[in-house]
Amino acid sequence: MLHIIRTAQEMQAHALRQRLAGKRLGFVPTMGCLHEGHLSLVRAARRDCDVVVVSIFVNPLQFGPREDLAGYPRTLADDLARLLEVSADVVFAPAEGSLYPAGFATFVEVTGLTEGLCGARRPGHFRGVATVVCKLFNLVQPQRAYFGEKDYQQLQVIRRMVADLNLPLEVVGMPTLRQTDGLAMSSRNRYLSGAERQAATALWRSLEAARRAVAAGEHDALAVRRRVTETLRAEPLARLDYVEVCHPETLRPVAVLDGPTLIALAAYVGQARLIDNLVVCPASVDTPDAQGRTEAAASSSRQD
Repeated sequence: MLHIIRTAQEMQAHALRQRLAGKRLGFVPTMGCLHEGHLSLVRAARRDCDVVVVSIFVNPLQFGPREDLAGYPRTLADDLARLLEVSADVVFAPAEGSLYPAGFATFVEVTGLTEGLCGARRPGHFRGVATVVCKLFNLVQPQRAYFGEKDYQQLQVIRRMVADLNLPLEVVGMPTLRQTDGLAMSSRNRYLSGAERQAATALWRSLEAARRAVAAGEHDALAVRRRVTETLRAEPLARLDYVEVCHPETLRPVAVLDGPTLIALAAYVGQARLIDNLVVCPASVDTPDAQGRTEAAASSSRQD
């Protein structure tokens, strides 16, 4: 049976009772419209923890003035049914006023990691992400929190925030889940028409083209970016926003691939802005990636 909590005060009190009882809390923050990628995080928390809390909150602070806040899909009844199937214990689904009461004026900002990639295109987005996640951590008080690697920049931002603010929890990154044709699972896939849904696979095809080039010996970041760009632009319904080749921890662009390297991209397909990424390693290097895995191990763990 799911315990549904609607207010910040009740969530914090419930979490405190669980902690005092010696329970290990696992937490999965979401904006709802749940898919199998979200549920995989819940299953991981279920394996690791005594109590699994899932938040469902469409956070207005991370949407820009021309972004899709009003139209973002809200499917609470379906979400609750899915969470019941994967044995979540608590759903925290607060109203906006419970998290951001009148007069709210405090924000959390992580610098450096937020300056490129999506941060350069969505000013204020990661300030909104860091602020809401910090508040949720304070309310849920988890020992472990689970995030998908599809939102790679977000994951690194949250890890930095937790380390810098000495928050007493572990941030667990989980592999991107994909459809059988490679499309990364995303709530925004709902925006795609049939033709657009097929076109969206160009994101994964372009990353795979880059991976093959690196495996064949390509070390030049500009050539890798060109391979991604050419593959994506061959799809007429896709419009490239950016592609970057970066260090997997600092997210700073690199000129030469001399170890594990992040390839990250964003593209518009129809009205939907989709993101994806892949960590690759040159064939002559066998060092761990940002999650401590070699490229061979990372490839075997990806759920395509």
